[in-house]
Amino acid sequence: MEKWALITGGTKGIGKAVAECLAGAGYNVVLTYASDTAGAERTAQGLQQSYGVKADVLQADVSVKESIDRIGDYLDANGIRLRAVVLNAGLTCREPFEQLQLADWERVFFANVHFPVFLLQRIVERIERGGSVVFTGSLMGIEPHSVSLVYGVTKSAVHALVKNLVKFLVPYEVRVNAVAPGFVDTEWQKTKPAEIRQNIERKVSLGRFCEPSELAEVYKMLIENSYLNGEVIVVDGGYSYK
Repeated sequence: MEKWALITGGTKGIGKAVAECLAGAGYNVVLTYASDTAGAERTAQGLQQSYGVKADVLQADVSVKESIDRIGDYLDANGIRLRAVVLNAGLTCREPFEQLQLADWERVFFANVHFPVFLLQRIVERIERGGSVVFTGSLMGIEPHSVSLVYGVTKSAVHALVKNLVKFLVPYEVRVNAVAPGFVDTEWQKTKPAEIRQNIERKVSLGRFCEPSELAEVYKMLIENSYLNGEVIVVDGGYSYK
């Protein structure tokens, strides 16, 4: 039987690493992206060529509510039932507290909290019994975030959402967990000035950023371990302990 995984924000960064990890384990994938169609198609082609799986890409911006039905309709039209759903896509806003606008606050909350809730509501009956949902939380939902207030607060909400969703997903026999990454060496992190990167590395007990492939293995574990439920797994290299 074919195994399918939906990964929002699955063509870049953490989402792409998770897609590669799951494709390597034989999963077909549906990957959503916001705007970079050429990049999304390159990712899909790479997965197909490297792992021999099906890799579909779908433009679906998580800041736009219509994307919920766009994803749901795509799954319905193609008769796709999901073994795993990875709710990874999200937004941040780095405006100073004094300049933060209500519209920015609402936009980040919609993308990081409201969108995954109502997407899950729309597609939950397409998740197989015994299937798994994994959210991308963040260390910044646990430790104070000095740069983006709304990002830290929404990721705290994601962690609480995972705990609360456990009971609501019992009738569907679907598990739900989250990964809370620390600093991951994605394309975005690689653009940071050397001084800032070194300052972060000094705060991590292991002395380095996490490789995306290392983090992806945690998502795979949460998807495939049939007894993990309601957990928020922090992957920060010991950032909290130094």
